[in-house]
Amino acid sequence: MRYNTPVLFIKNNNLEAIMTKTRKIVLLVVALVFIALLAVEGITGGSGNMVDCPDCENGHCPTCDGTMEVLDKESGELVACPDCEDGTCGTCGGEAVVRGSLWALLPPVIAIGLALITKEVYSSLFFGILAGGLMAARYSPFASLDAIMNDGLIAAAADTAGIFIFLVILGIIVSLVNKTGASAAFGKWAETHIKTKAGAMLATFVLGVLIFIDDYFNCLTVGSVMSPVTDKHHISRVKLAYLIDATAAPVCMIAPISSWAAAVSGCVDIEGMSDIQLFVSAIPFNFYSLLTFVFIITLAIMGYDYGKMADFEIKARAGESDKLPGDDSDAAVVGNGVIWDLIIPIAVLIVACVFALIYNGGFFDAESKYFHNFVGAFGNTDAYGALPWGGLIALVISAIYFLLRRVINFNEMMKSVPSGFIAMVPAILILTFATALKNITGLLGAKYFVGNMMQSFPTALLALLPAVIFLVACVLAFATGTSWGTFGILIPIVSVMFEVGNPLLFVGISACLAGAVCGDHCSPISDTTIMASAGARCNHVAHVETQLPYAITVAAISFVMFVLAGFVPNAFICLPVGIALTVGVLFGIRYLDKKRKAKTSVEE
Repeated sequence: MRYNTPVLFIKNNNLEAIMTKTRKIVLLVVALVFIALLAVEGITGGSGNMVDCPDCENGHCPTCDGTMEVLDKESGELVACPDCEDGTCGTCGGEAVVRGSLWALLPPVIAIGLALITKEVYSSLFFGILAGGLMAARYSPFASLDAIMNDGLIAAAADTAGIFIFLVILGIIVSLVNKTGASAAFGKWAETHIKTKAGAMLATFVLGVLIFIDDYFNCLTVGSVMSPVTDKHHISRVKLAYLIDATAAPVCMIAPISSWAAAVSGCVDIEGMSDIQLFVSAIPFNFYSLLTFVFIITLAIMGYDYGKMADFEIKARAGESDKLPGDDSDAAVVGNGVIWDLIIPIAVLIVACVFALIYNGGFFDAESKYFHNFVGAFGNTDAYGALPWGGLIALVISAIYFLLRRVINFNEMMKSVPSGFIAMVPAILILTFATALKNITGLLGAKYFVGNMMQSFPTALLALLPAVIFLVACVLAFATGTSWGTFGILIPIVSVMFEVGNPLLFVGISACLAGAVCGDHCSPISDTTIMASAGARCNHVAHVETQLPYAITVAAISFVMFVLAGFVPNAFICLPVGIALTVGVLFGIRYLDKKRKAKTSVEE
């Protein structure tokens, strides 16, 4: 035995050297391909292709049809059009066409490809932004720099400033809770009450399902609360990130009272049907979200992992941690906190954020049409403004509570401010770059190209349309990193492709929503994926790589189910079939994996 170990060590070193060399060669080839594609685009001017404007037919404002006046329903008089100043369409500027081509998807493809090859996300995103800026400005140096800085990075920082503030506040709260010893107390409680690895995974899943209000809030809260528990049971941080990511967006997408439901409602305009009615009717057909839950529960009960996730889980069982070096959970504990010192701040945070969301939506405003309308207020809220508002209330109350409890002094409390900020810097940087890439992709008209392509789908193949919609939504959300933007583009198109009363309308809307969640779940430039990495405090690229096989497995099953639902649009038939198929596929993968390992062991 003593002689085998050095041989294996040398083999592993050689293998690592070969893999490193191979990766460099692949990176060089990919870089040359991307440069060649940019050269072809620059010569042909392909990204400057135009498609029909989706909001008008003749360049006139769709609200007033160019008259600059509309009829006020209350007074019965003509008033100035609220959507234009000169009667032209705001989308196309009166040209009746907008920029849009397949080339618009090249910048996100560059960023995603480089991130997966180099394992480094910052430079990968930057090169994607750079390529998009050059294409948007037709390779003019100064115009490209202007597009990158003003339309990309500066606009991204301005658009997501509210989430930055919320991230920092939550980082401070987490640091405070850790310093008081409350996290350690929760870990000790979990040791006696959550005794198995499966129990820890299911507890993480259940908490993620319960926090259905908003995905950002879900990611960061669940990560903060459950990381001590998963660490105790030797669950890797990338596995925790997957559990967070796989519950955050999916549960928000099937919860009628959530920020996601509000966003979907704003995209729906179908005569004879309310937005919330359509959303609820589409829930049973949202196969990706529902089957992801089945997938997680089955994985936890089976105690099985595959792909790169299995490698991280083996290391975690051996005591090797994959959490980021800056993780504040190992910071020196200065207080003698108890479990209630964790529960109370989290409970206050939840209550304050829910209050802030409905307040922002006009629930308490007597002049608002959503006055005392809880669901309507959620539909009218702005999470970017409300979550920092609620977070600040929770931080102040938590600080006062800790001082009154005397579990931490004021000086130690103030040390949590910079440490909480530092812990969130990686997430803030990635979110800024990812949002900038989305902005640049928007300048190239990616959404108009995809929308125009969807409208040209042959009506003779209507039964297959839900499966096609699912695939298109997956690709668009993966490339742009935005699920909200994806269903915002596709829902208006899908809603006119099916007649009201046709059961395929609900299947088509669900396919759009499921595809948007799936693509968002897989994309390394998605804000939800970034938040999941931040919540679990793990390497972002490692999180993406480990969850991709899981997400793709559920996506493949969902695609089959949307094909079935196109011909049999009955949720009572399709959903049980989907559940059985998900469980069966997992057992099949485990059987094939065991067979492969046994064969490899015999050969060695």
